[in-house]
Amino acid sequence: MFNFTPLLGAQSASAASQSLLEFDGGIKVLIDAGWDESFDVEKLKNIEKHIPTLSFILLTHATTSHLGAFAHCCKHFPLFTRIPVYATTPVISLGRTLLQDLYASTPLASSVIPQDALNESAFAFPSSKDGSNPNILLQAPTVDEIGNYFSLINPLKYSQPHQPLPSPFSPPLGGLTITAYSAGHTLGGTIWHIQHNMESVVYAVDWNQAREHVLSGAAWLGGPGTSGSEVLEQLRRPTAMICSSKGAGMVTIGGQRHKRDDALLSMIRETVANGGSVLIPSDSSARILELAYLLEETWQAETTKADGDSPLRRARPFLASRTSGATMRYVRSMLEWMEEGIVKEFETATGAQESQNLRRGRGQQSSHDKADEDKVAKAPFDFRHITLLERRSQVNRMLGSAEPCVILASDTSFEWGFSKDAIKVMASDPRNLIILTQRAGEKSGQEKGLGRYLWELWNEQNASSGQDAPSTAVINSAGIEALIPSMQRVSLEGNELHLYQQYLARQRQLQNTIQGDSGATLEASADVVDDRSSSTSTTSEDSDIEHQGKALNTATTLQHARHKLGLSDAELGINILIRRHNVFDYQVQGKKGREKSFPYVAKRRRADDMGELIRPEEFIRADERDQVETEGLLEGAGKKENAVGMKRKWDDPAIRPGDGARRIPNGAGKRRRTDGAGGSTSGTGIEDAESSDSEPEDEADKIEGPSKLIFGTETLQLNCQISFVDYSGLHDRRAIQMLVPLIKPRKLIFIAGEAAETNDLASECRQLLNASSSDSTSSVDVFAPAIGTTIDASVDTNAWTVKLSRDLVRKLQWQNVRGLGVVAITGLLRPASLSLPIRQTDGTAKKKVRLQDPASDVPIQKAGEKEEQPQINLTPILDIVPANLASATRSVAQPFHVGDLRLADLRKTMQASGMTAEFRGEGVLVINGTVAIRKSGTGKIEIDGGAYSFADPKNGDAGTFFRVRRLVYGGLAVVSGVN
Repeated sequence: MFNFTPLLGAQSASAASQSLLEFDGGIKVLIDAGWDESFDVEKLKNIEKHIPTLSFILLTHATTSHLGAFAHCCKHFPLFTRIPVYATTPVISLGRTLLQDLYASTPLASSVIPQDALNESAFAFPSSKDGSNPNILLQAPTVDEIGNYFSLINPLKYSQPHQPLPSPFSPPLGGLTITAYSAGHTLGGTIWHIQHNMESVVYAVDWNQAREHVLSGAAWLGGPGTSGSEVLEQLRRPTAMICSSKGAGMVTIGGQRHKRDDALLSMIRETVANGGSVLIPSDSSARILELAYLLEETWQAETTKADGDSPLRRARPFLASRTSGATMRYVRSMLEWMEEGIVKEFETATGAQESQNLRRGRGQQSSHDKADEDKVAKAPFDFRHITLLERRSQVNRMLGSAEPCVILASDTSFEWGFSKDAIKVMASDPRNLIILTQRAGEKSGQEKGLGRYLWELWNEQNASSGQDAPSTAVINSAGIEALIPSMQRVSLEGNELHLYQQYLARQRQLQNTIQGDSGATLEASADVVDDRSSSTSTTSEDSDIEHQGKALNTATTLQHARHKLGLSDAELGINILIRRHNVFDYQVQGKKGREKSFPYVAKRRRADDMGELIRPEEFIRADERDQVETEGLLEGAGKKENAVGMKRKWDDPAIRPGDGARRIPNGAGKRRRTDGAGGSTSGTGIEDAESSDSEPEDEADKIEGPSKLIFGTETLQLNCQISFVDYSGLHDRRAIQMLVPLIKPRKLIFIAGEAAETNDLASECRQLLNASSSDSTSSVDVFAPAIGTTIDASVDTNAWTVKLSRDLVRKLQWQNVRGLGVVAITGLLRPASLSLPIRQTDGTAKKKVRLQDPASDVPIQKAGEKEEQPQINLTPILDIVPANLASATRSVAQPFHVGDLRLADLRKTMQASGMTAEFRGEGVLVINGTVAIRKSGTGKIEIDGGAYSFADPKNGDAGTFFRVRRLVYGGLAVVSGVN
């Protein structure tokens, strides 16, 4: 069984992506925790509802639309951090810098508390229910917290199958395997292949088949012996293929990469030559790498030319992002994830630098060499011409200069990045040019951001001009006014502060009621140690079958519950034994799940990387304990907090920064210490060192503590020029039409696109895939679900359940194949029979025995015995074949081989047996220079040997051909039929 449900990003203009995959046994997989520029917490309700039933989480790309809500879920959903998360190393590193940039750039990322949640909490403030939303902000995660959240993600490599660990409240995964393949859209972007029993699912959202400057293409084609013309065997014929339709309706410059680059650079040269500046909006961690590499290579080539007529010499390129320094440091350490040309460039630069250092050390460096130091090749992303800007003051200083410049700024939507600050200054000058690199999405409904408005403006004028697409026309926006939203963050005042406190109190109360004790509070939820291997965790013990699919988290379980003191006995249930005084009995007859066991919550051990946390108060001597108690009685509770063995309350308002201790935000780290200079040391490692460099400056209007947003609008007068060059790095309609027939999925699901282009592409693929099908049984189902619609994409098989007889089980001969037991059975199917439980005089149950009249099928009833309803067993029985039929079936059941051999493993086996084995050509293994082994596209092993490789197999020294064949058969399991 396999069900698919898009939670976000299906037939929608929003770019956010969230998907839920459900397999047999209650296994639920969440792929991506995306968000859009609205940062509306209502769009995370579906994730919050499914958190208590999730098995693990997969992340595909380091973009806002794929993991923008990851830090929010970790901070505000207590159970989210206990779910295993898997992603590639670049997605982890670049996702960390992306969210650090996001939360440092806009206060809206902290998310506004919904009005419904405030109304439920504000029972003491009737005036708050007048319908006006005060726009109170939630507490945003700090830089250290974001680093800690991403450190919990398990890194994976490409093409390596991995069996993930389930969450504490998940059923067993039953051998489920995940494999990551390159998607080509971003650095570390992933196409996920999930294998569970007979279900094979390929999740491919936002991929690119074309090779670029930095990124190689998606890993659809390849493999030994295929010459790049066949799809990888692991990705071929999946049960379901989930593909994105984003951009399928657009016609842009595609195919040849140099045409796209030439169009971009020609517009930059023309604008700079006229004295204008160029603004190129992009994201802050993914696609910005391709653009930054192109600009650096272009400026390097232009400045080394002999003639000085290039207009680019008069302009400087800038990269504006709050975490650009940390992003480039991460990127320089992940060159193996990039295109092969980048690796060769790095090796060349490293060799040139070593030779130059050697000459310098020997004193052989001449004046000519010193003059040519700038011409020495540098490592990729070690920028010489691009200047990094990480502070708003630097961006304002750059925009205030009169010299032309090329600005590569973060955020394509112009909602939160430095691109929003840049366009306010550059939009009034008609000489300036704004080059859009991808189509921005809508925030919610018909609400459009400035990025979406500019793209639609360019698209409408370009289409009305009558030019044939693809086009990179430059339009003039003179006289057009655009409304852009503005926001101001201010402190709470009056009843708003009490309203915010009531909201926090309710959240603590709801969480305490769920967990069954008052020990865990909302502030401490981020400090809970995730000990999945600990046997003391009770969450997995509480995951009953009756509760699968139920939402046990804060927002759904107790949505209509009152505070704990107002709960009735029926609402308390089994918890009445610990919540009510003088209550010692509870009727459990007919109850299910947790209502049958005593409501005891075991304390989990707290541990970190250094081992279990030690409580000093458990190891102090008796005289020290008496001294501590005496000091607490004499001097009050104020000093008791700082006594031996007592924990310091960092969130206590009595501890102020001026008192010599720095207030540490909630969940900022596991272990901290303050040094004499007031600095802090945490266990986040290199992330803290790098985040300190990219942390923004303290602004004058920065608000500490609870705050709210005041929204407004600004009018932007557009006089600049606008153009569009597609640098989104996504597949087009032609790539889908070419690859999908080669992949041959049984079910095809389209998501991550707008409604018109998704339905159009789905209709076209139905005709394309079913054109060659002569009957309806071999047709391919193509789905285009909406948000929240569940699709049953299970494999079409006929399965029956039978019961093996004891005589047949004794004759089974199991063969082990990669940890699985395989056996072939030939038996006789017998009908089911009636069985009746017999009870003894003492009331205990006895083994079920068949008591039937030999002449009838009606069970016998003893005298004086109560008539009981017989239990009907409908499962048929598979028994051994009788002797008179065994000879006829023996010829039908032929032995066969089971298993899959990899040529790399086979090469090691041949070498271990004393033969020479080497790869020649594409996927051909040559043994002793005479026998060739190749693997066909269908998975079959082909052995080819000349006549001189044969010998008499009866002799002791057999020929190479027979030795190779014997070793190949030895790696397979021979399964013979059992009669």
